[in-house]
Amino acid sequence: MAAVFPAWVMVTFLVLEAAVVLDGFPVNLKLERMIPLASHELDLGRLRELDKVRHGRLLLSSGGVVDFPVQGTYDPFLVGLYYTKLQLGSPPREFYVQIDTGSDVLWIGCNSCNGCPESSGLQIQLNLYDPGSSSTASLVSCSDQRCRAGVQSSDSGCSGQSNHCSYSFQYGDGSGTSGYYVSDLLHFDTILEGSMTANSTAPIMFGCSVLQTGDLTKSERAVDGIFGFGQQSLSVISQLSSQGITPRVFSHCLKGNNGGGGILVFGEILEPNMVYTPLVRSQPHYNLDLRSISVGGQVLSIDPSVFSTSSNQGTIVDSGTTLAYLADEAYDAFVNAITNAVSQTVRPVLSKGNQCYLITSSVTDIFPQVSLNFAGGASMILNPQDYLVQQNSVGGAAVWCIGFQKIQGQGITILGDLVLKDKIFVYDLANQRIGWTNYDCSMSVNVSAHINTGRSEFVNAGQMSNDGSSRYQSGSMIALLLHIIVLAGLLFSYHILQVLLVLALLVSLYIFIAGL
Repeated sequence: MAAVFPAWVMVTFLVLEAAVVLDGFPVNLKLERMIPLASHELDLGRLRELDKVRHGRLLLSSGGVVDFPVQGTYDPFLVGLYYTKLQLGSPPREFYVQIDTGSDVLWIGCNSCNGCPESSGLQIQLNLYDPGSSSTASLVSCSDQRCRAGVQSSDSGCSGQSNHCSYSFQYGDGSGTSGYYVSDLLHFDTILEGSMTANSTAPIMFGCSVLQTGDLTKSERAVDGIFGFGQQSLSVISQLSSQGITPRVFSHCLKGNNGGGGILVFGEILEPNMVYTPLVRSQPHYNLDLRSISVGGQVLSIDPSVFSTSSNQGTIVDSGTTLAYLADEAYDAFVNAITNAVSQTVRPVLSKGNQCYLITSSVTDIFPQVSLNFAGGASMILNPQDYLVQQNSVGGAAVWCIGFQKIQGQGITILGDLVLKDKIFVYDLANQRIGWTNYDCSMSVNVSAHINTGRSEFVNAGQMSNDGSSRYQSGSMIALLLHIIVLAGLLFSYHILQVLLVLALLVSLYIFIAGL
């Protein structure tokens, strides 16, 4: 994995130009003298304010990409969900929230919550949001335009007893939450051109949960709330894009192995092998037009009307679902095709009603590829690990089971984390389409941000999302070194400062070359 070297560095004490070559292209490192060396009395607070203003200009001019850290894994025997960390309020507090493309609203458990878990089996610290302890928090009234827009999408409501904008959600697993809406600051990191980062804030409206029921009350996989990534007006992506802060597109790459994690950005991940299919219009979820399924290159004999979209059937992309589900009338044909393809080399068995197989070699050598074929000629290629789940071992043989389930009597197909992992997914809301490609989500990605300016800026993102980023660690080392040199310049002579600065450039180049 190649390290990313900063395209330019600014130091406020010396003018010096050097040239380095990155991937065959010369890059000038310009060090600009902005403050006379004779003045040693520096107001650091004033310098921070100047930096803050400059960062603000950079953010507005470059169309930054908002990058969120990702934790968790699809594996139902480990975590069974992906989640991220947000900072809300003033002063900011941290909250862990599940990444859910199947719902619209961000909500957090509040200090008056009934049924909110107090601890989590995920080994994370749970926190309750307290509007009273945030100086920037305010209640959202029923007359607020955002509340009225949420009523149209059933994301908010108002009763005659109170003027507070409220909500009540029921999820497919029977769990539920209810509460009221607040407005407060969301703190986030923005990656700018050249892999710089800036701390940013924006006011958003989100739910304050006072009641949780069902599985939401359990501690095993408890998080502080749910981060809805739907396309309705109250989703955070819609709110930030309407403020001109982010483009109306987001992307994720969920890592399937080695502890999970991944990449989540407000912006469009760019990859040459991306394929796109249109979203089905006027649907509350991310519905796609699935046309057929192929197993080992053979199209299954399934009536296409089974996959058509209506009020109670269709194909939905949902990162809040752990496994995957097939429409009732398609499920048996799919399982039978898999079993017939491997019946000569593995032993099929039933385990708790699920079709499983005893395997003594690699699943990739035995099981066929599956192709989900969508409108516009876009196909989603599933390797065996994308539709199988390993359970246990019996007599030296591994037990792998079909990860696709069926919802009895329903025509709904849901593509959950089992399918979404190890792929880049781009939700292009502006153009009403979804794209994907298979990808190693431990690698960094290039992201494009399109704001109202119409310009496209390309930045490198993802390493901060995965593991804290050797790239950013290297940048921090360089920044620390430059700070030391600046202080040395205040204490010693101009010529010593020149020598130290040249040494700093050499160390920076060494760090870059070592990361290649």
